[in-house]
Amino acid sequence: MTAFFQVPHVSGVTKATAKQQMLKQLRCTDAPEQALRYYGFQTIAGVDEVGRGALFGPVVAAAVILPARTASLARLGLKDSKQLTREQREKLDRKIRSIAVSIAVAEVDAETIDRINIYQASRLAMLLAVQRLITPPDHLLIDAMRLDLSQLSYACAQTRLFYGDALSLSIAAASVVAKVHRDALMRNLDVLHPQYGLASHKGYATPEHRRALALHGPSPLHRRSFAPVTASDPNATLEASIDSGDLFLDDEFLDDSLTTDNTDNFPETSPCP
Repeated sequence: MTAFFQVPHVSGVTKATAKQQMLKQLRCTDAPEQALRYYGFQTIAGVDEVGRGALFGPVVAAAVILPARTASLARLGLKDSKQLTREQREKLDRKIRSIAVSIAVAEVDAETIDRINIYQASRLAMLLAVQRLITPPDHLLIDAMRLDLSQLSYACAQTRLFYGDALSLSIAAASVVAKVHRDALMRNLDVLHPQYGLASHKGYATPEHRRALALHGPSPLHRRSFAPVTASDPNATLEASIDSGDLFLDDEFLDDSLTTDNTDNFPETSPCP
């Protein structure tokens, strides 16, 4: 099942501005959860990820099963974590954890992101979070994605809800939990990698972060498949050439003359193309 809300066109403003204006007008409620309960589903997990656009560190997903009564979260202003301050998110995180039926968080690291791409890594993080829930859900509400639920050991349906973190309290709760977890991780990693300013920008591609990358180059926790990181790595072109085999010697040079100690036998020109 897929639920979709289209961003309306507003003349005179950019699409990004129109989207932000639209998101602010949406109401985050338990209506999606109540609709699913009407059809017989009882244990509904909201699922969301954060850090998808960052240059550094893992993508983090959370899965949250809320109780049927969520009025206290609505009164506290629970909504998409990007529209909340740090203080609001941390207060809501504590409240969510105090009333939730079950919560799970999962990380997928930068190395895996580079290997399978960020979209698949986000889906993997979400699936791992769902698998770690102590209470098995019978339905997932997912922000804009579909998961491969064949890997679950129990039957579970899913609905992807576009702009779900602005519409569903369960998805918004997952957004907040994941965001608080990842931000705390970035502040801890800032102690180990102080040159990048992670505590302030949380690994995203801010001007400050780009300047630090240009000055210091990437760390082992940067996502090397992301263009700004690749551009800052002086070894990226060399590594790409090695991976492709472009720097290997031609067969014509692989003879006994190159394995002797007599340097006079080496060709005058470099064997590298």
